[in-house]
Amino acid sequence: MRDFGTIGVVGAGTIGSGVAQLFAQSGLQVVLVDSVAEQLETACKNITKNARLYGMVHKSLPAPAGVLNRLTFTTDMEALSGTGFVIENITENVALKTAVHHEIDHILPPETPVAANTSAIPITRIASFSRHPNRVIGMHFMNPPPIMPMVEIIRATHSTPQALQAAADLVAAANKQSILVNDSPGFVTNRVMMLMVNEAMFLVHEGVADVQGVDRLFKTCFGHKMGPLETADLIGLDTVKLSLDILYDEFNDPKYRPCPLLKRLVYAGQTGRKAGRGFHTYDQ
Repeated sequence: MRDFGTIGVVGAGTIGSGVAQLFAQSGLQVVLVDSVAEQLETACKNITKNARLYGMVHKSLPAPAGVLNRLTFTTDMEALSGTGFVIENITENVALKTAVHHEIDHILPPETPVAANTSAIPITRIASFSRHPNRVIGMHFMNPPPIMPMVEIIRATHSTPQALQAAADLVAAANKQSILVNDSPGFVTNRVMMLMVNEAMFLVHEGVADVQGVDRLFKTCFGHKMGPLETADLIGLDTVKLSLDILYDEFNDPKYRPCPLLKRLVYAGQTGRKAGRGFHTYDQ
């Protein structure tokens, strides 16, 4: 197995902390970086809780203490120096991603692979922020990363075979599968799924069916483990809206226009599971 040394993860939100947990529970040393100290504290608490929960279901996973022992939490980007692979997971904001990739360029040598984890932004666009676009690839982790079996790896225009192979080897080191796809806004998964969840929202918005009816139909008729509105709540309705906004801008196609009901929920702060309420209500 390839020796990655320490893995760097930038962004300690829901997905970033999940990615950090995934590789720490797989035996790798991980540096988790976020500009906000309070977000790192939240990530530490969530990783502890989730490691305990996942360990009850998957007995082979290490105890929370073992996971935390492999994690370093810091606000200092310089801590990425010396890492063997970096995964950027910050919010779907092009300006913020540009700044982060510029900073990474000043810290890492040109040969260190850098993965962008995004819901919809084309990886070639993100790679253009870097002085070394050849090392930039996409890695799309599904939520929650520690237990989802598949990672979508995206080949940007300038991605080298070496960087892509490093990403595949890293996923394999975590006992996960990967599929390589070419670059496109939303890639394969979100280009299709965002259409589905958005159309499900329109069905509720238009009064065709209620939330429970839509989700139940998908689970009973198609065998889905979660309905489209439950899935949107899990992803985060704010992230769904951002993804649809990007797809709409990139394709200039009205089929990606966000449902007005989605906008209203996001504006109200009802962004899904993480907020305790979205299309469904959750115990905090």
